[in-house]
Amino acid sequence: MLRLGRAAAGCRALAAPHPRGAGGHSKRSSSGGKEILVNVHGGGSSGIAEILMNRAHARNSLGRVLVNELFRVLESLRCDERIRVVVFKSEVKGVFCAGADLKERAQMNDTEVGHFVHRLRSLMDEIAALPMPTIAAIEGYALGGGLELALACDLRIAASSAKMGLIETTRGLLPGAGGTQRLPRCIGIGLAKELIFTGRQIDGQQALSIGLVNHTVPQNDEGDAAYQRALTLAKEILPQAPIAVKMGKLAINRGIEVDIASGMAIEGMCYAQNIPTRDRQEGMAAFREKRPPQFIGE
Repeated sequence: MLRLGRAAAGCRALAAPHPRGAGGHSKRSSSGGKEILVNVHGGGSSGIAEILMNRAHARNSLGRVLVNELFRVLESLRCDERIRVVVFKSEVKGVFCAGADLKERAQMNDTEVGHFVHRLRSLMDEIAALPMPTIAAIEGYALGGGLELALACDLRIAASSAKMGLIETTRGLLPGAGGTQRLPRCIGIGLAKELIFTGRQIDGQQALSIGLVNHTVPQNDEGDAAYQRALTLAKEILPQAPIAVKMGKLAINRGIEVDIASGMAIEGMCYAQNIPTRDRQEGMAAFREKRPPQFIGE
């Protein structure tokens, strides 16, 4: 039987802050020198969590500390049934994530590089394996590992001025955190090969035209247009039945990896797990009574 996310027994309660009381405000963990922050919404947006990359001096590049902190935050959110949507965004103006920290990488020997790239690949797998929908809000540069992080998310929103690319070949490297696998599934094999072989950077409008992002928006004066559009999308997902949404994600992610007959079997198993939920009963009752459903994630 397919299981939603990872086994509950593997979860540990870690510190993702939660709002107190009513109202539309959100609560953000204090920086305290941390490179990853968590912002959990309250009030009418309760259920939305934001992962904020906060490594300004290195343009959110993927160094050891940022990666370790992100692993811990992902474990916390994966185990939290109250979180229905996760948004990834940057706290650094003009950049989403500049990719690998090449200065840090230069201090590693070949064995250490191999181990760290494997850890990056595991990190992207953890993002992709989150049971709830994930959205990347791309303002500015998302290059190399930064774009691979966005590709690990379910949905991507970009400002039209954003710059994206798997530029590893321009540095004598190749994408090593899932880009060679996720990009072709997103835009097709031919286009993926072209972007990887050339190391070309494209803007938000070009990314939309090839299907790399779901939406592109003109950048605003505050520099957070992609985030605002991502938040709107998250709020559109929020009222839907959480278990049905999670099972839909699982059916798509597992089903795309196999032939259509096997994919249909996976869909059937996911559907079977949704049948006994209270939310399905609520959805049917709300339809009969001509009222909006009130889903509780059970």
